[in-house]
Amino acid sequence: MSPRRDTDATEARVAGVAVDTRHWIGGERVASADTFTTTSPIDGSPLAEIARGGAAEAAQAVAAARSAFPAWAATSREERARILHAIADGIEKRIEELAVVETADNGALLRSHRRGVMPRVAHNFRFFADWLLTLDHEDFETRGHTNHVSWDPAGVCALITPWNAPLMLATWKVAPALAAGNTVVLKPAEWSPLTASLLADIAAEAGLPAGVLNVVQGYGEEVGAALVSDPGVARISFTGSVPTARHIAAAAAANLVPVSLELGGKSPLLVFADADLDLAVDLAIEQYDNAGQVCLAATRLLVEESIAEEFTARFLTRARKLKQGDPRDEATDIGPNIHRDHVERINGFVLNAIDDGATVLLGGSPNYHLGGLYYQPTLLAVVAPDAAIVTEEVFGPVLTLQTFATEDEAVELANGTRFGLAATLATGDTERATRVSERLVAGTVWVNCFFVRDLQAPFGGSRQSGIGREGGTWSFDFYCDVKNTVTAPKGWHTHG
Repeated sequence: MSPRRDTDATEARVAGVAVDTRHWIGGERVASADTFTTTSPIDGSPLAEIARGGAAEAAQAVAAARSAFPAWAATSREERARILHAIADGIEKRIEELAVVETADNGALLRSHRRGVMPRVAHNFRFFADWLLTLDHEDFETRGHTNHVSWDPAGVCALITPWNAPLMLATWKVAPALAAGNTVVLKPAEWSPLTASLLADIAAEAGLPAGVLNVVQGYGEEVGAALVSDPGVARISFTGSVPTARHIAAAAAANLVPVSLELGGKSPLLVFADADLDLAVDLAIEQYDNAGQVCLAATRLLVEESIAEEFTARFLTRARKLKQGDPRDEATDIGPNIHRDHVERINGFVLNAIDDGATVLLGGSPNYHLGGLYYQPTLLAVVAPDAAIVTEEVFGPVLTLQTFATEDEAVELANGTRFGLAATLATGDTERATRVSERLVAGTVWVNCFFVRDLQAPFGGSRQSGIGREGGTWSFDFYCDVKNTVTAPKGWHTHG
């Protein structure tokens, strides 16, 4: 059954949950003259007509954030932390509502939203609230002078977030920006905007002052472009594609605004002959998570020649048991992809790869039994190391299989793209694990595990996977102006 919509143009009822479809600016709901439709990947049905912002709404949101900044920046660390914990409390009270709305809007598994994603959303706020209270750098001496490091709020932060994990990735940015004493303008992805609106409600109910968090909706080339070009913005954080990042970086450069960019990847999974083969297969199957729409996914399976046949047989046995279908069904393993345009893009990559000589070992086309928004879990055996299917981000349930004979060849294949977000390594040799990890170009390397994420660890990519690191103190380093204050000893006045 498709989610029901109200006739009220300012509110939609999605999976039984009321969602305001207007912007949230300066503590008030703001409509736009135009709207756009958000549809459900589950069946392609329309969910809501969303206020479509542009330059005017972007300017209004930045102005509201600038107006609210002085008071919020002056708010004590303890009070900021208290409000962030109150937001986390509000999220935890509404986990079920947030989960069903996000599943309807972006198609990810409902069981994952309930058990993992939405609890992590609350944790994002709790972690950065607590980290704020311990943020410190030990004073140090220079020729008798005391150096004291502090973190000053930077100003208005423009946060632009993707559609594959909308609320989790939004709060990964919003929470540290607010904890640091900044005000925020959040622009959610147009393919999955609904839970950002619910976040605005939760934040307001938690006592976050008006204007500290603002949400503007719309298309990137309209409201997004205006937002990142606004001279009133002090920081820009973006997760998304390389082409969009280039536009954002150019706009930021005009105003000399610092940017943090996380741009996805084409990560490898290296499986050596000394690996636990069952573990290696488990790690490979995990790469189909969220229908392959995970920036960190190790979509390139690089397997040592001597075990390639056995690995492939075990992998195919496991993969063929995966259930694809309605993400609201507890038994479903793989749901739909986000949008019909995206499915066509995925299929285009696969068809081109087949034309270039790739062998289809599994899947290879949309799942026509489920409609046009579900793509079958796919495995392609690829020979050419420079094929587009192994160098460009597909962002779907499509894995490639390549083999290697030596450790040097494995590393060369792993580093053979313009990306460098993550890498996963399966080996039973601890010395090899250390040796290979040091040679891999990646912001994160997992050894005999995958997707173990701690918020205190640095996160970001190398090469065209991004600029900068966030997480723990790295987040505060980005969202703040880091200051060093040097004080002379009492009674001693000097220069130089």
